[in-house]
Formats: sequence, C-alpha cells, structure tokens
Amino acid sequence: MTGSGTVERIFTAPEAEAEMEERTDVEAIAGSGLRGDRYFREIETGTFVEWDADEDRHDGYDLTLIEREAVTAIEREAGIELAPGEHRRNVETREVALNHLVGRRFRVGDAVCRGDRLCEPCAHLQRITQDGVLQALAHRGGLRADVLEDGTIRPGDAIEPLD
Repeated sequence: MTGSGTVERIFTAPEAEAEMEERTDVEAIAGSGLRGDRYFREIETGTFVEWDADEDRHDGYDLTLIEREAVTAIEREAGIELAPGEHRRNVETREVALNHLVGRRFRVGDAVCRGDRLCEPCAHLQRITQDGVLQALAHRGGLRADVLEDGTIRPGDAIEPLD
C-alpha cells in the first residue's frame, strides 16, 4: 500500500444500531462529522456517544475509515466475511495505510481531516457480526478521524496525506 489511495465505498447509519446505508456521496462538516450519520453533531445517537450537548465534541468521532485490504484479509485468514458496511466504518479505502495517518492531516475527497487514533474493533461489532472479528481486526480495524475543513466525499476520490 502506498501513502495515498482511494475511497471505495461510503456508509452512514441514521442512528445507533441501525444498518449502515451505502452512499454515493456524503458531506463532511468540520467539527460535526458526516451529514446524516449517527455521530453527526446534530444527531449524536451513536452507540459510543457519552457527552452532553453542552460539552465539547470529543475527538475522533467525525468519521471512521477502514482498508478494503483488511476486510479481504480477515475473510482469507479467519474465514470472517463481512457484508458491505457491516464493519460499521464510514469510508472503505483502497491502497492507503490508515494506521500511518494517526496524528496526520490528510485530504479525502474535498475534505481535510486529521487522523485521531486507531479504530480498534469492539465487543459491539463482534455481537452484531460473529465471534473472532475482534481478534481478526485487531490493529487493522481502521482509523478515527476529525474533519478540519468541509468537503464532499465520493467513491473514487483520492485520499492523500498533507503532512
């Protein structure tokens, strides 16, 4: 994988526990997230939202990304097949090492983002998919990022490190 890659697919869910819906584009809003997603600032019904409306938004909740190569690898290595969007990440990528974007600014489509931390798999993901997904996706479950500059994200868009 190289330093830059592409957006393969985009998913959002309107509320916690809702099925992920594939999108042809999504508007990324600085400090708020992806319009229409459960973690968008005006909605905030995601499973892991723990702050009050009066509090500042926590870092790393604007969007999540996962490498398509990781999804393919767990199928090959562990026999775990995830349906599109079942990984619960917003942006599926190709040919970009997401772990290398922690702490870095990058462009995805028209939006500028900053990688906050790895998006390790959780017990919730395993409950809704299958046993073994926690171990299979450890350290390759994706990236949590914040939107710094508004923009639209579409399949086929480039993902490029900025620093």
